[in-house]
Amino acid sequence: MGSALTLRRVKSDIEVLARAGLDTSTFLAEADASLQRAVPHVAACIPILDPATNLLTGTYKFGDLFGRDDHDDEWGTIEFGGSDPTSFAELLRREQPAVGVHLATNGDVACSDRLRDLIIPHYGYADEARLLACEGARAWGAMALFRGAEEGPFAAEEVAFLATLSDALAAGMRAGLLARAGRTPSASLSGPAVLIVGADGQYRQLSVGAEEALAELGSEEHSAAASGTIAALVAGARRYAAGSTTVLPRCRVRVGSGRWLVLHASPLASLDGTSGDVVVTVEEARPPEIVPLVVAAFELTPRERDVTQMVLQGVETKEIAATLHMSPYTVQDHLKSVFEKAAVRSRRELIARVFFDQYVPRMGSELAPSGWFAEP
Repeated sequence: MGSALTLRRVKSDIEVLARAGLDTSTFLAEADASLQRAVPHVAACIPILDPATNLLTGTYKFGDLFGRDDHDDEWGTIEFGGSDPTSFAELLRREQPAVGVHLATNGDVACSDRLRDLIIPHYGYADEARLLACEGARAWGAMALFRGAEEGPFAAEEVAFLATLSDALAAGMRAGLLARAGRTPSASLSGPAVLIVGADGQYRQLSVGAEEALAELGSEEHSAAASGTIAALVAGARRYAAGSTTVLPRCRVRVGSGRWLVLHASPLASLDGTSGDVVVTVEEARPPEIVPLVVAAFELTPRERDVTQMVLQGVETKEIAATLHMSPYTVQDHLKSVFEKAAVRSRRELIARVFFDQYVPRMGSELAPSGWFAEP
């Protein structure tokens, strides 16, 4: 572990990077390189999460893991389908957002399903330190650092230092989402894609457009998100079928082309009562599904979110004031703060920034019976 001066500098570096408006890939690469000075590690895996559902939407890998996408589906199944006490889902329930597996298991890392069944046999790492990137109750991503036996396990002081980085890492991941908000997406998907995943984890059936959707999901730099995201959804659907959760899994994903996708998964059962297959639907997200995520990324206060929601609906200042029981001057003060956080200068620019991805490239197109823009 680095000296006290090194720790302060690394923390400061990551906080500066988080405010630099970098895209996700660049921010995480720079942050990981800086973190190496304080908490050395041979590899890092950094998943991005949908803050509304805490499901995987992308993965970035560094060090020995860079360029490796093998076993991502197994990782997704274990991470989101099991009950490992060091899973990211369990970390969400803890006061401290970081954990060292060697420390948590008193040296018996085989107590972790993830290390015993995946990390040790396939990658040879001997210990893992995990961190959730949270701002308040929202988890924007996570980080897993690995060491081999020769490097020794992560110390309690290192895990405690990682916990202090949670806010800054979340801010950088959130800002990375906004850094891509102005990109014009490529042509739309040909339609909703449907995948049937069998009990063995293999695709049994693919609809028209499914391969296109899978390619989109794996198009992030440093990412092989398709297998991990699908595996996480399938695991969530099976937890639902087993009664372990009452919510069907879904997540919103921003892919490299600039397009937003929304993914759903649901368990299937045949008429004879047998089960095991899961249906996954991938379709282009509609603005109502995206707006809450984009607005959350602006880091608005609850009152600012209320004002923003009404602005996006085209409501005038006086009506906003009457509805929210505040003066027009207070509404203007909230709007000024919203404009600063969203890096815009007017209502029009705010609306464009939030809706740009989905609306602007299609302006002038005819509407389909669904109410969405018809395909050219």
